[in-house]
Amino acid sequence: MLPITDEYVKFILEQNKHLMEQNDRLLEQNQQLNEQITKLNITVDQLNETVKKLNERLNKNSKNSSKPPSSDGYNKPSPKSLRESSGKKKGGQDGHPGSYLKVMAKPDHTESYMSRPCQGCPHYEQCKSHACAAETRHVVDINADVQIIAHEALSVECPIRNATFKGAFPKEISAPVQYGDNLAALVVALNTVGALSVSRTNEILSGVFNVPIATGTISSMVTRCSDLVTPTVDKIGKILVEAYLMHCDETGTRVDGKTKWVHVACNKLFTYLFIHNKRGKMAINENGLLSSFHGIAVHDCWSSYWSCDGTFEHAICCAHLLRELNGIIENYPEQEWAKRFIELLLSMKKSAEKAISEGKGEISYYQRRKISTLYEGILQMAYAENPMPESSPNKRGRRKKGKVRALIECLEIHRDEVCRFVHNLNVPFDNNQAERDIRMVKTKTKVSDCFRSDEGATAYLRIMSYIGTAKKHGINAFRAIAAAFAGNPDMVIA
Repeated sequence: MLPITDEYVKFILEQNKHLMEQNDRLLEQNQQLNEQITKLNITVDQLNETVKKLNERLNKNSKNSSKPPSSDGYNKPSPKSLRESSGKKKGGQDGHPGSYLKVMAKPDHTESYMSRPCQGCPHYEQCKSHACAAETRHVVDINADVQIIAHEALSVECPIRNATFKGAFPKEISAPVQYGDNLAALVVALNTVGALSVSRTNEILSGVFNVPIATGTISSMVTRCSDLVTPTVDKIGKILVEAYLMHCDETGTRVDGKTKWVHVACNKLFTYLFIHNKRGKMAINENGLLSSFHGIAVHDCWSSYWSCDGTFEHAICCAHLLRELNGIIENYPEQEWAKRFIELLLSMKKSAEKAISEGKGEISYYQRRKISTLYEGILQMAYAENPMPESSPNKRGRRKKGKVRALIECLEIHRDEVCRFVHNLNVPFDNNQAERDIRMVKTKTKVSDCFRSDEGATAYLRIMSYIGTAKKHGINAFRAIAAAFAGNPDMVIA
């Protein structure tokens, strides 16, 4: 064994010091790497969350969210019908009256045909005069004629008063040359129901009738019709305020290069449309229909309906809920509660429809208790599958719930409104009535691109409110417009 000298001890101490310094450097480097890994993990989590949100947004369409069908573009989603197959064949069923072409009046003209062998026969005319019709076929066609009516104010010399008297024109005959009410009604029908722009309306009328009608005149006719139906539309609004049930919805459109919002309030018999700069509470309150309404308002759970003025009850559109739940199932397949909730909503719908078909005023007490128990059980499952995320000590403010958790809380808070259609069979399952009544706005925007002015948009919506109400009362749109020009717009609500 070698003796331990001072030089050896000094060498060992220097080596130990060197190793300690190296260890400190490695610990510091390790700490930096750990911090970097933590930051990278946070970044990865953030990127994963962003990718998840972007995929969810990319997968959204009108079948699995509240997005309108107009936003689907050309890439239409595969149908996800909520209806079960009835087992019946497609098309009209037995006993359906159908609609078919038939002769509506006596023929205006008759064409007769002899057999080919008779052509050129010397007895052709004689045989033809004694021939009888073996078979008759009719062709229904139109002849677009322009009728010009001259109105004369007659002047006479009175032999008694020794004066000249001149007849007076009716107040609607106000110009030396003007267009008639039937033509004006057709112009308005093409521009509103037909969703044609002013220039296309001009093109069609010029081509079919050879009537040189100016685009400015078309706009004036639409404005005139709007002014004539405005008192009737105001009455429609008052009728809806007094009604038991009202459907509400809103959609965006372009007016003079800006996005504005068209709102609808309607039921099975009446339609009321109006436009506003805003989509939410301000627009709803300024219109005043819901503020004075005391019945049940059916809507898609848009937050503004809960905060607007009024003492009405709410009913949530369950078709919107089904689409939202379908979106959750597509983007988060592990969410079993969403599948269960869809099954519950469809079973509730079937129970309500069965009770209505049997003439009952409500579903049975047993069914109501069963629905309540299932509803509560599914909510508990939903909360278990979606616990509230833990709060981070470095972040201030409320914790982010996520869309799934937010929907679950909405279903719990508004349980009565979701189940309203089961407890009150006068309330429908969905808000399709409002969506149908507002759909023409999107069609008009697609065909005509946009409205040039607020006045033009307001005129269009007044006329569509009037026409929509007329259709619900079984009155043809053209006849309703013609009645408005004839001074009888209230016929649609008589």
